[in-house]
Amino acid sequence: MLLAALTACGGGDGNDGGDSADAKSRNGSKASTSKKVDCADENISQADWMKHCSDEGAGAGADGDGTEGRTTGLKFGESYTWPDGLKVSVAEAKVFKDYDAELLESADPGSTDFRVKLKVTNSGKSAVALNDVSLIIEGATNGGEAASTSFENGAEPLEGRLAPGVSATKTNDNALETKYGKKIVVTVQRGSAEFDLEFPEFTGSITG
Repeated sequence: MLLAALTACGGGDGNDGGDSADAKSRNGSKASTSKKVDCADENISQADWMKHCSDEGAGAGADGDGTEGRTTGLKFGESYTWPDGLKVSVAEAKVFKDYDAELLESADPGSTDFRVKLKVTNSGKSAVALNDVSLIIEGATNGGEAASTSFENGAEPLEGRLAPGVSATKTNDNALETKYGKKIVVTVQRGSAEFDLEFPEFTGSITG
């Protein structure tokens, strides 16, 4: 009887240890789950930026949205980070209608005028020249390439320099013949004498 009792107690201790280990494992799993942060959000807190977006935190190239290292198959809203920490994301492509009559801007029959909004975040340690960034936009359904243009109202062109730790939303205006539809591929190009750079491709639709 005494031996049986001791055996039962020993079994109980083993089970408790296993349960405790499982609990710790579960707790550890929860603790290790990283917080999803949009480093391109202009309203991101300094603490979150330092933890998830800076070189000391996430590290250059760590996009935090499951797209690290990918250059193709990206969707609007996903992101790509170059080796020096410049991160890009196509926020949207929207039909442009806010023409400036004084500048004689107007819709071109047979074409869809639209504006692309590009979110850029400098998570590196040096200022980045945005003049080196440009877009090529093609129809994703049956071909066609958009013609670059420029509309006055609300324009925030890719120009100047972006300091470390700063995010901005820039615009790029285009016109695509209506026969090519509204589904597009946006290729973000960037020139650099220091890096052999990849050009990420983002797929989405012109809305509005």
